[in-house]
Amino acid sequence: MSVGISDWGGVPASWNRRHLLGIEGLSADEITLILEQAERFRAVLMRDKGYENNDRKIPLLAGKTCVNLFFENSTRTKTSFSLAARRLGMDVVDFSASTSSLSKGETFIDTVKNLEAMQVDAIVVRHSCPGTAMLLAENIRANVLNAGDGAHEHPTQALLDILTIRQRFGRIAGLTVALVGDIAHSRTARSNIWGLKTLGANVILCGPSTLVSRHWESLGVSVSYSLDKILDRVDVFNLLRIQFERQVIRPFPSTREYSHLYGMDAGRLSRTKSDVLIIAPGPINRGLEVTPDVADGQHSAILDQVTNGVAVRMAALWMCINEKK
Repeated sequence: MSVGISDWGGVPASWNRRHLLGIEGLSADEITLILEQAERFRAVLMRDKGYENNDRKIPLLAGKTCVNLFFENSTRTKTSFSLAARRLGMDVVDFSASTSSLSKGETFIDTVKNLEAMQVDAIVVRHSCPGTAMLLAENIRANVLNAGDGAHEHPTQALLDILTIRQRFGRIAGLTVALVGDIAHSRTARSNIWGLKTLGANVILCGPSTLVSRHWESLGVSVSYSLDKILDRVDVFNLLRIQFERQVIRPFPSTREYSHLYGMDAGRLSRTKSDVLIIAPGPINRGLEVTPDVADGQHSAILDQVTNGVAVRMAALWMCINEKK
C-alpha cells in the first residue's frame, strides 16, 4: 500500500497551538488529538495496518528545519526528536552549547534569535531552568517544543506514557496510575499528573516523604508513603528515576534502603493485578527503581514507550508547525 502526503489530510481544525510548552492547560480533546495522530504515525513506523511495504518516512514537513537546543544530557528525547523530524522530511541541526558563542558571553535569547535568522522553523529546547520554553515562545516566531525545562514539565514524555497506557487498556478514564519515586525533582511526574487527571485517571504519588510532599494533594492526587499498601489497587506503575544530579542532599539513607522500600521486584509484582502495566521514563537504574526481571518481563512496556516517543514527537512537530492560524 502506497501512502502519499495527500492521504494524511490537514491538521484538525480544533488544534490551534503553535507551541507545545506543557500539558497543563491542554484540554482532553487536545491531548486526544495528539495521541490519535501519533497512533497514525506509529502505524507507518511499525509498517503495520497496511503500510508494511511503505517507507517509514512521510515528508509532510519537507523543506523545513528543526534545531535541537539541548542544554542537558539526553539519549531518548534528543534522538527521538531528531528521528521524528527526519521521518517527516525535515532538516535537523543539533546545537552544542559548549562550542557556541554562549561561551563568549552571548545571551541565550540572542543565540536563539540568530538561529531563527537562519530561517529555522522549529526549536526543540531542553534546559535546566523552568520556564525556558515559555521564554523562547515569547521572543521568537519559530515553533517551540519543550523537551524538558528544569523540574517543571516534559510534555512529550507524558504524552508517550499516556499513549502506551491507552494502547494496553484502550482507555485512560477510570484507571489508577501510580507515579513512584522522585516526585520532587521530576518534570515527567508533573506532566503526567496534568495529562492523566485531564483524561480521567486516578493518580497516586508514592515515595519517601522527603520526595513526596502532601502539598501535591492540592492537585487532586493521592499520596502514599508505602508502595506495599497500594500494590493491589494500581493498574499502571510509572517508576521514576531517582534524580541524584538535582538533589542538594541525599533524601534517604541509602540506595539499598530505597530499593527495599520502593523498588519494584518480582515479589511485589506478584501482589499486583494480573494485567498490571509497568512503565518507566528512562533511563532506568536497574536494581534501584526496578529489578531487571521486571524491567524485561511481560508486564513491562518500557521499550514500547521509546517506540511511541518517535510517533508522539512526529505528531507534535506536525501539528504545531501546521496549526490553524
